[in-house]
Amino acid sequence: MGTDVKYKRILLKLSGEALQNKEKDENGNVIEKEELFDFVFIDKIAAVIKKCVSEGVQIGIIVGAGNIWRGREGTDMDRVRADHMGMLATSINALALQDAFIRNGIDTVVMTSVEMKAFAEPFTIRGAISALEDGKVVIFGGGLGEPYFSTDTAAALRAAEINADAILMAKNVDGIYNADPNKVKNAKRYDDIAYSDVISKGLKAIDLTAAAFCLENDILCFAFGLMDPENIYRVITGEAIGTTLHK
Repeated sequence: MGTDVKYKRILLKLSGEALQNKEKDENGNVIEKEELFDFVFIDKIAAVIKKCVSEGVQIGIIVGAGNIWRGREGTDMDRVRADHMGMLATSINALALQDAFIRNGIDTVVMTSVEMKAFAEPFTIRGAISALEDGKVVIFGGGLGEPYFSTDTAAALRAAEINADAILMAKNVDGIYNADPNKVKNAKRYDDIAYSDVISKGLKAIDLTAAAFCLENDILCFAFGLMDPENIYRVITGEAIGTTLHK
C-alpha cells in the first residue's frame, strides 16, 4: 500500500446526478442536457479510482439513480413500485461505471441486491470481500433491494458488511451545510459534525436513517464535492476537505 494512504478499504457513495452530462450558463446555473451520462467525467473518476487501487486501496461503490429516476416522479405512483424502478436505475448506473472502469484497466465486478444474473453477480458479503481482497473494485447495484431505503442507507449497511474503514460520500456540494447552499446564500458548512447533531438538526444532506445507522455502528464518513474527482484520492490520503461525520 502507498505510504500516503490512510484508509485501506473504503465505500464510495456516488450520486447519480454526478454521472449526468451537465453544463453551466453564463450565470453559473446548471443546464441539464439530455444525455444521462457524462462519459468524459466518468473517465476522470475512473482514473482516480485506478490510482487508488494501484496503491492498494480496496474500493466498494454504491451509486444513486438521480440521473435516471428520482422517486415518485409521477405524483400518483405507488411508492413501492417507484422505489423498484429506482433500484433498476442504480443497476444501470452500476453497469455504466463498470464499463468505464474496465475500459480504463480496472478489474471491476457488479453485485446486485436483487438477482439479475445475466448482468451481474448476486450480492453476498463473502463474495464482495473476496473480490475486494483480490484487488477488484466492487460496485453494488440495486440499493438494499427493499423499498423505502435510500442509497445513503445502502452505503452505510454495505460499509458495515465489508468492514470498510470509512464511507466517502462524493456529492454535488463540498460538504454538509446547515441549509441548502444552492438556495441560502449564507449557509454554513461544517468542517466536522456528529451524527447525533445531523439527526437533531434534521440536516438533509445525508439520509437520517443512514446517519442513525452510522452513529450506532461508529462508522466514519467524509462528505465532499466531486467537482474535482481527485478529491477522492485526497480524502483517502488524509487531507482535510469537506465535512467529517463521526459518532
